[in-house]
Amino acid sequence: MPRSVFLRAVLLAVASVCIVDATGAATERVQWRYDGREVELFGELLPVASKQQELLQTPDGVLWTIDNDDVIDTTTTDEPFEPLDADELSDRLLDELPAGFDIHRTTHYLICHDTTKAYARWCGSLFERLQMAFTNYWSRRGIELHEPQFPLVAIVFADVGAYRDFAQVELGQSVDKVIGYYSLRTNRMTMYDLSGMSGARRAGDRRNTQKQINAILSRPGAEWTVATIIHEATHQIAFNTGLHARYADIPLWVSEGIAVYFETPDLSGSRGWRTVDTVNPIRLRAFRKYLTDRPGQSLRWLIQDDKRFRDPRTAGAAYAEAWALNYYLLRHHRKEYLAYLRRLSKKKPLEPTDPQKRLAEFREFLGNDLKSLDVKFIRFMRNVR
Repeated sequence: MPRSVFLRAVLLAVASVCIVDATGAATERVQWRYDGREVELFGELLPVASKQQELLQTPDGVLWTIDNDDVIDTTTTDEPFEPLDADELSDRLLDELPAGFDIHRTTHYLICHDTTKAYARWCGSLFERLQMAFTNYWSRRGIELHEPQFPLVAIVFADVGAYRDFAQVELGQSVDKVIGYYSLRTNRMTMYDLSGMSGARRAGDRRNTQKQINAILSRPGAEWTVATIIHEATHQIAFNTGLHARYADIPLWVSEGIAVYFETPDLSGSRGWRTVDTVNPIRLRAFRKYLTDRPGQSLRWLIQDDKRFRDPRTAGAAYAEAWALNYYLLRHHRKEYLAYLRRLSKKKPLEPTDPQKRLAEFREFLGNDLKSLDVKFIRFMRNVR
């Protein structure tokens, strides 16, 4: 989305009756230099680990990273910080998005779309099932989660061309390789209609849309298509229910590993996804392939930094190993791993990544002997079916 659109959106009036803010934070007025001009924003200044930057959260859930050197003035107002409610955020989104968009609302989601209503309903149902399964899964294991502070936003374009034009601002040249993504900055998912029924949106042909959805689930490669959507939706839920904090130093093997842990699709019906805690066949195949020449330091490298995820040559194996490690730890070191996740969830945003600190945090809960852990991990995964 062009920066001018974001700026126009966040500079709209924010006073309203909305969700009660659990933190009791005050609304801050921040004047700062942005893109060569002075900007004034209203929002909540979040606690951060950095001394060089501030992090402002506006009532629509967007995060703004502000260098302290660029701040002109900060004033605490008399108004408490209040997130936009579903009605207000819907109006904001329709004002930002191109003409022709509508909103399908569910309990937790605003599905912004210019495609068929049936496809929007399918997405909403899929995401709500995932949200319930995610919160139930972790709550039953003693992880305290909370309701999202903001309505969860998913933007669904009718065709891939419009999606690419929109997403290129954030994704750049990689937009052609990504069918959907979650943005930590805007807190929104963005994707396009995979059913191929965008031309029927005026007629709202529900039966044909469902037929196309069924066809998607039966195609070669459907596992990957559905898994990608679930993967990004899992990120959004994790960063909005307290498992992770946006812009905190959460190791990618944890955040991506949990997302791939939940992403396993169910192609036996028209729903696309049904449950969690099952073997992910895509990632298991990739991990077994990686095992043929897996380096002895692979586990250490995975834990200490995110380099393997950032390199296209090693990313596939890194995602597979992240899934496998999460799968193993949740079965054989659950108590210790859950304690580790609780520690990570308390991290403040904008903390620099430190490989030695990451290793120390892992060892505090999972033990110092990485070599022994790795041997048991690989032995277990070789027998997974």
